[in-house]
Amino acid sequence: MSNSSRRDFLVKAGYGLGGLSLSALLPGGGVLAVPALATELIDPLSPKPPHFPAKVKTVIWLHQDGAPSSLDLFDYKPTLIKLAGKTIPTSFLKGIKQGIRGGNDAKLFVSNRAWKQHGESGAWFSDLLPNLAQHADKIAFIKGSTTIGATHNISVQKLNTGDVNPGRPSLGAWIQYALGSANPDLPAYTVLYNDKKVPNGGAATHWSAGFLPAVYQGTPFRPGASPILHLESPALIAAKQQRGELDLLKRLNEYRAASYPEDTELKARINSYELAARMQATAPEAVDISQESDATKSLYGLDDNASKDFGTTLLRARRLTERGVRFIQVISGPLMIDGEPLNWDAHRDLEKNHRAHANAVDKPIAGLIADLKERGLLDSTLIVWTSEFGRTPYGQSGNGRDHNPWGYTQWLAGGGIKAGTTYGQTDEVGLQAVGETVDTYDLHATILQLMGLDHLKTIFLNNGRSERPTVVYGKVVKELIA
Repeated sequence: MSNSSRRDFLVKAGYGLGGLSLSALLPGGGVLAVPALATELIDPLSPKPPHFPAKVKTVIWLHQDGAPSSLDLFDYKPTLIKLAGKTIPTSFLKGIKQGIRGGNDAKLFVSNRAWKQHGESGAWFSDLLPNLAQHADKIAFIKGSTTIGATHNISVQKLNTGDVNPGRPSLGAWIQYALGSANPDLPAYTVLYNDKKVPNGGAATHWSAGFLPAVYQGTPFRPGASPILHLESPALIAAKQQRGELDLLKRLNEYRAASYPEDTELKARINSYELAARMQATAPEAVDISQESDATKSLYGLDDNASKDFGTTLLRARRLTERGVRFIQVISGPLMIDGEPLNWDAHRDLEKNHRAHANAVDKPIAGLIADLKERGLLDSTLIVWTSEFGRTPYGQSGNGRDHNPWGYTQWLAGGGIKAGTTYGQTDEVGLQAVGETVDTYDLHATILQLMGLDHLKTIFLNNGRSERPTVVYGKVVKELIA
């Protein structure tokens, strides 16, 4: 293999730490790599200027895995309540193909909810979210959300990457690629989860770098005191000894690099060892919530077993926000319900499922908003509450709901958002979006805009093709931006 082809291979593979233990900092490869067509750049994670002044510095992406029912949380429908128990009128099914309607012959289903308007905005919340409802005027609702696909794997792929086909970068990877890191001691794109195991799909779906160099892939932070696999020093290796080994390795690499000044992969690898060494101290400290006050822990629900796990995850997210991490992806994990691990995917026993999950996330999310506000961080942070799709108004299994990609609710809060507003709506029974709709591409374009990036000018050349986060689609939803 020639030097040029070898270099091209290593660049595109995102090669960083090679076979050393610290190479597992990112599931897809090493810590640092040099992006294609930018070989003059030594460190691909160095800060890069946005296209225009950004309204926010950090995105906290709250993925409610399994897809909660908007109709039981935010989307109050008197007509649905009136028609409960009847077969859905065919007029509401217009435009939906028979083969993907699911259980549309089932009866319209209403759970045992109490509804109330909150704040000056008059936003509707069900009794499942009493704490979040207190922040109604800080939230901008997107009630005409739509997506493609009605299966979890496909729709999660669409939610994170904008496309249903594997191989495209996630939104967090695009942001890290375009802006670099604001903190040289931590990854710019982190993934948090409160389950004991990595979420289904992992790097392949949730935080993939796609065709971007692997360096831009999200770095998962596990629950517990040791957030990153293989980050700890080997047993019996003292810090002074490790420092000496790194210094020797650096001198040898620099000696080699002096003979090959054009070999930027080697320079990047030198930086990667230093980053890994710094992260041995910074990563555990960044998520060490023992430093937080009892009042703060209570704010996030850590004094309640129902919300403790998710609250811990969101408190860690706030600590990462303080430290300049640009994109923090939080994936809600399954809960043990009647001895079975279940996410929000309530095809049956929706009442029991959604009450458990609401109890787990309501106080922590409300606490996150309040805490960011108190610390002066909310104006520079964007919170995105999202899921792969919603759920149908007609029942399934008698007391659950099927998948609904045709109309559901997502919401934004924080910097640059026109808080207290609602954009879009669903029909009278909450099945399909009517009027203005917001596709995943539109959501991504709007988030990029708030980060100071034009989604059509954020480009990576892949095999001769200019690729963009939203391909050739997407529009910025200006009605949501202050």
